[in-house]
Amino acid sequence: MKEAERHTVVLEERKRVVAEGVRQVDTFTDKEIRADTALGYLVLRGEGLSITDLNLDTGRLVVEGRFQALSYAEEKGTVRRGAGRGLAGRGLLERLFR
Repeated sequence: MKEAERHTVVLEERKRVVAEGVRQVDTFTDKEIRADTALGYLVLRGEGLSITDLNLDTGRLVVEGRFQALSYAEEKGTVRRGAGRGLAGRGLLERLFR
């Protein structure tokens, strides 16, 4: 793996995340942050999330708050909500025409 593609995530006591290899932060609220990284889209979910450090030149992102989930998606927008919940996880049209 090239140095430019290096990516790490450190979670400290569910209160602080330090991520390296961040290319861009796409969206952020106090409940969810989505960041494009060298290895896919990183999605951070929790409560009271705030970005305390962001340096895109070095690829460093620091987020503080109370974390509930960290997940990855290969492409922007591919994180599936409700996966594995039967009909609740399916799209509206799929549920209507089953």
